[in-house]
Amino acid sequence: MPLKKERAHVKITQERAVLAAVHLPDSRFDPRDPLGELRALAETAGATCVGELIQNRQRPEAGTYIGTGKLAELRAMCDELNAGVIIFDHELSPKQIANIEEATGRKVLDRSELILDIFASRATTHEAKLQVELAQLEYTYPRLRAMWDHLERIVGPGGIGGIGTRGPGEQQLEIDRHLVRARLAQLRREIAEIQARKSREVRTRNIDYFTVGIVGYTNAGKSTLFNTLTAGGAHANDQLFATLMTRTREWNLGGGLTVMLSDTVGFVRDLPHNLVASFKATLEEATHANLLLIVLDVSDPAAELQYETVNRTLDEIFESVARSESRDGRQWHPPQRLLLLNKCDRLPDNSALLAWLAREPGAIPFCALQRGATGHAELADAVRARAKGEIREVWLTLPLADAKAIATIESRAEVLERTYDNGSARLRTRIGDRQLAQLRATGARLAVEPA
Repeated sequence: MPLKKERAHVKITQERAVLAAVHLPDSRFDPRDPLGELRALAETAGATCVGELIQNRQRPEAGTYIGTGKLAELRAMCDELNAGVIIFDHELSPKQIANIEEATGRKVLDRSELILDIFASRATTHEAKLQVELAQLEYTYPRLRAMWDHLERIVGPGGIGGIGTRGPGEQQLEIDRHLVRARLAQLRREIAEIQARKSREVRTRNIDYFTVGIVGYTNAGKSTLFNTLTAGGAHANDQLFATLMTRTREWNLGGGLTVMLSDTVGFVRDLPHNLVASFKATLEEATHANLLLIVLDVSDPAAELQYETVNRTLDEIFESVARSESRDGRQWHPPQRLLLLNKCDRLPDNSALLAWLAREPGAIPFCALQRGATGHAELADAVRARAKGEIREVWLTLPLADAKAIATIESRAEVLERTYDNGSARLRTRIGDRQLAQLRATGARLAVEPA
């Protein structure tokens, strides 16, 4: 027997949807538009939002998450608005989904399933498809029995039966579980290989270049910034999760200094943990960058909540990376963070911007739409200073045969004096500490003395 169709196929393109949420004492949401983000997610998935229902409770109702009275109100709303799907702004248990579907007669999706559906529709590369499939299977596996709720007619409520009650449905459930476990193991192996390869690529790149990652809430303007600063190529659109893969390009800061800039997938509130874990390879560029640019849309009323979400998500990812690197015997330092207050030109006045600058003194007011606009010169200066490190005047001595290292010093540092003797070049140079460290990392044989 196949899985129940409505749980195996959750596409909601062109469906009329009612949004529902239970606000608990510790819930995080934008009070000016409590269901704004869920509405944007649903519309991104292709649904048409026709109604909304919110209940305030001290704790969720165990069986249906929402109270009995509100559940009846939810069904009536769906009947009146001819809605075919209900989308909850929470992660629901399989039993809660089944109970709500039975009470309302509608298909029910929770927040995690909705986000996974969006990611599945946007995944275009082999890597992204593997990662989405892994996240979907990790979400689905513990819910297989709920998908096979017709088994209760075979083995009794709760799946408990005596000898001889193990019918074909129960056997099929075990087959499904075995197939899912085998596919999960295969996906994890393939993704582990991708992660290992990406880690090697990123570490090699970090030797040759100062690396900068762009991170931030979805639809904050990350890809627009990336395209403005580099040769581009990133898909930029006014919708959630426009970017699902990492792109890396050279960013020329002038004066012979080029850094590598990476655009990454956007974060969102309550992003499913298994999705964050499966996209670790996609976020590899961010975790091993020298500097992270956090792009924040300060014109969004929920900017404060979004900034909190980005920092909390980064902290979770970095904690996982630190544990992994420590197990492998490597020392890892999290990247520095620099906040860009993007879309500041959309603010009605400077009051909100001044409040952000008081809260985050190092932040840069910014407009990502075009090169040379507000904040671009300040950003280039800030990245250039970090890429070079503390500038010192030193004598560098290295073999004339090391032409590559000499050319790098000539192009990326300020050479004040040159002498050549016995097959060696001696250069009095103003150079940054990071540049010296990168030269040594590439194998340059140089001696450093104070000038």
